[in-house]
Amino acid sequence: MVFGGDGRQENLAYFIGIDAGGTKTRCILADENKVLGRAECGSIKLMRVGEAEATARLRRLLEETAAAAGVGLDKVTRSCVGIGGFSIPAVREWCHAQMKAMVTGDVEVCGDEEIALDAAFKGGPGILVVSGTGSIFIGRSADGTMYLVGGWGPVLADEGSGWWIGLEAVRSGFWAKDRGIETNLLTEVQSFWGLNSLGEVVERGNDRPGPDFAALVPLVVRCAEGGDEMARAVLERAGADLAELVALVAVKMMETSGESKDPIGVAYVGSILEHVALVRQTMIAALAESAPQTRVLEGAVNSLEGALWRARTAAGVACVR
Repeated sequence: MVFGGDGRQENLAYFIGIDAGGTKTRCILADENKVLGRAECGSIKLMRVGEAEATARLRRLLEETAAAAGVGLDKVTRSCVGIGGFSIPAVREWCHAQMKAMVTGDVEVCGDEEIALDAAFKGGPGILVVSGTGSIFIGRSADGTMYLVGGWGPVLADEGSGWWIGLEAVRSGFWAKDRGIETNLLTEVQSFWGLNSLGEVVERGNDRPGPDFAALVPLVVRCAEGGDEMARAVLERAGADLAELVALVAVKMMETSGESKDPIGVAYVGSILEHVALVRQTMIAALAESAPQTRVLEGAVNSLEGALWRARTAAGVACVR
């Protein structure tokens, strides 16, 4: 075995894992046993920042991670990138091409929900719930068959997500106003958006492109905690909708693979289930009633660990190589 001047084993394999989410991108560089360096930057999603900025951010991220690890990018054995928008050909093709241009070794590009699934189950069976700005549900049976539900975007679906919660809060506020039901939702939204009248709220809510409804989640939570029943109902509906779609994935898994003897593990990731306790608690309680064959794992998963696990094991599914 050969050692470098700093005592590091020169014949070790090195791996890069990247979690490229909607708001930030995290990267780690590791050997077979431990993480050597890490860094993070803003989103590299093409739909958010454009190709030139995404490319520049990815390059800086890799260079900073390599510098922190003390390992050159020309020493990397294999990389795995879990990226949002993987289903869009331009996204995965861009990501794969840029990674190949910047680092040595094999490159795997997959969905960010897939690395989260592997962070929880290490290639084994289970269900993952992603609820952040958007939502998606992914299950994997023991034979490796994958089951996807949701993920159709904020206009068509994304039930139980931050965007859904914000939009439903505004809708509920107007629903309550028409019926003379007391709620602070519209007043809080008007203040948050810095508007002067309810008419301006209507105008802003109907803008195209519209406002960032996911940014309203903290005020919805605040209203609910302050006793606003309409706000609380929105959060409870979010949890119930998440549970319904988890149960749907579980049914699909059992119908096709017959997995009904052992409990099906359910993991979660994303800002809503991580930080909004009422949504999480409602989902867990609803699943206990509607899908008793499931078992929700404690604590949110770290998606970055799944990317590193895939890089180390080359256990890619539906990936670009």
